[in-house]
Amino acid sequence: MKEESIKKTTKILLGAGLIFAGIGHLTFARKAFRAQVPDWVPLEKDNAVVQSGFVEIALGTALILAPEKHEQTIGKIAAGLFIAVFPGNIAQYKNRRSTFGLDTNAKRLARLFFQPALVYWALKSTDN
Repeated sequence: MKEESIKKTTKILLGAGLIFAGIGHLTFARKAFRAQVPDWVPLEKDNAVVQSGFVEIALGTALILAPEKHEQTIGKIAAGLFIAVFPGNIAQYKNRRSTFGLDTNAKRLARLFFQPALVYWALKSTDN
């Protein structure tokens, strides 16, 4: 029973984190998120940030509220999102864009290793 409680807590924390990040995309961190959109993305940077913000809010809400029978699918979608936005993290590193306190290349490089942890977190917290 303890493992189930830990999985549920981590899933809720991940969902809350996605909701918070999504709200940031739409409001207080919008400019910072624009700096992470790679130049090759075929959308205006602000549109990409807004659209991804809505996706993060929806996914975070789904992680928290969806019935257990859909958890694994939602976890895979969340993992896919973390993979899909990884090029933005690479662009931030490559272009030396300082946002979110990542003001050195060492910090930006370290952040790249956090993304696989998010993928694992999304999959592990929703694995039935």
